[in-house]
Amino acid sequence: MQHRILLASPVRQKEHVLAQFLESLKLLDCTEVELDFAFVDDHNEHDLLTEFSIENANVRLFPGSPEDSYICDETTHYWRENLIWKIASYKDHFIKLALEEGYDYLFLIDSDLYVQPQTLKHLIALQKDIVSEVFWTRWQPNTIPLPQVWVTGHYQMYSAPRGEPINQEEIIKGTGEFLQMLSVPGTYKVGMLGACTLISRKALSMGISFSQIYNLELWGEDRHFCIRAAALNLELYADTHYPPYHIYRESELEGLKEYKRQLGLKVEPPDIETTVSSAPQVSIKGSKITLAMLVRNEANRYLEKILEHASTFIDEAVILDDASEDNTVEVCRTVLSGIPLTLVSNPEAGFNNEIVLRKQLWEMVIATKPDWILILDADEVFEDKAAEVLKELAEVQEIDHYSFRLYDMWNESSYREDTYWRAHTVYRPFMVRYVPEYHWIWRETPQHCGRIPLNIYQLPGALCQLRLKHLGWMKAEDRLYKYNRYKQLDPNAIYGIAEQYESILDPHPNLVLWEE
Repeated sequence: MQHRILLASPVRQKEHVLAQFLESLKLLDCTEVELDFAFVDDHNEHDLLTEFSIENANVRLFPGSPEDSYICDETTHYWRENLIWKIASYKDHFIKLALEEGYDYLFLIDSDLYVQPQTLKHLIALQKDIVSEVFWTRWQPNTIPLPQVWVTGHYQMYSAPRGEPINQEEIIKGTGEFLQMLSVPGTYKVGMLGACTLISRKALSMGISFSQIYNLELWGEDRHFCIRAAALNLELYADTHYPPYHIYRESELEGLKEYKRQLGLKVEPPDIETTVSSAPQVSIKGSKITLAMLVRNEANRYLEKILEHASTFIDEAVILDDASEDNTVEVCRTVLSGIPLTLVSNPEAGFNNEIVLRKQLWEMVIATKPDWILILDADEVFEDKAAEVLKELAEVQEIDHYSFRLYDMWNESSYREDTYWRAHTVYRPFMVRYVPEYHWIWRETPQHCGRIPLNIYQLPGALCQLRLKHLGWMKAEDRLYKYNRYKQLDPNAIYGIAEQYESILDPHPNLVLWEE
């Protein structure tokens, strides 16, 4: 049976990379396949697509919408919101075209891939409604290669029971099992995918789309496509028999030579002398540490102690005051009198919607053009050796975020450790390098939204043995206040864990002695 396939791609690509992409398309095995091509020429600075259309009668070119700047370099690709939905509109145009012209499949593929000749025939043979061929990418230099398919959420590669706590060890184990599964040739059901995807006419006709789901905050058109597909009871699959080569950076054209040799293909090394330097210039990243802190009615608690300690290792401070009714602002100004300080006081309290405050603080601090952002709450303090350690961390050029362990202190000398109080067993990011042009993504929930954007883990990070004390649970009156606050703001435990809320007032918690 001969299948009609529309292979389509939005193209805004460097000439040397696109030449390799088009070469791989010419080599696709199309026996018993009627293959047509459709490209959006999105303001490319060369004529490769035009030349390809002249050489092949089954090619259609569509002009791109008004030009936007798109930046990619030897570090990463810098996506902005308007570019995401521009690409989504191009892909939806291809869906409409495939439906109107009666194609059996739409093959959507990114223009920086070199696909193996067997790819298209193999994906068709799988008889899946939506299936992607898996490729692996170092999304940031000096990180491990990761796939463009995942389990759930923004880029989560492990399964977890909904609403149940999962520790770092379980996260690492689950992620490892998922990656190991994908390293074995096979076809696997996944939750999210993109970039090299075959879609059946059945799926196309059911109303799939890359357009934004208005009440979904996940970033990226592929996520909206996958969630819409799952809602339509369409299963998503990842295949690992014929992995493409991802030319994510121009420097990776060199590795393409070996990839071709392994496939038994002729190797004609591209001339990239003018675009990739043999000794690329590396800009030196700054080491200034800026403290970012959200405060409200902290004057009579731990604020003075926290700021005095922080003043030994920070270079600047940015503080958002959430309509304090005491002299919190005066304490901040007094203790930090010798340090550059940006301080804003909101006229009305917003603690019932934490995400708004966290994003406001983030915007305040990046407006100061920081090097490193150290985000602490007003009841968190590092060990005494913090000044020496943090200054050394800030000098490291290859790392963009550091994670630490946070110990919930239940009194001056002990921290709590039991089923629902194990924060200190997990490393969490507190110190982040500010990367201009990076698209930061937040967990958009009113409570427990996190103090740092979700996609920080796509940047290279490291674990630090320096420990943090969380003093906010040490007093009985503080524990009662927090218990009542959680019960008021999250009565159904939508954003947290009901059993943990109840355990706050446990009269006999398990305590462990803190040792310096």
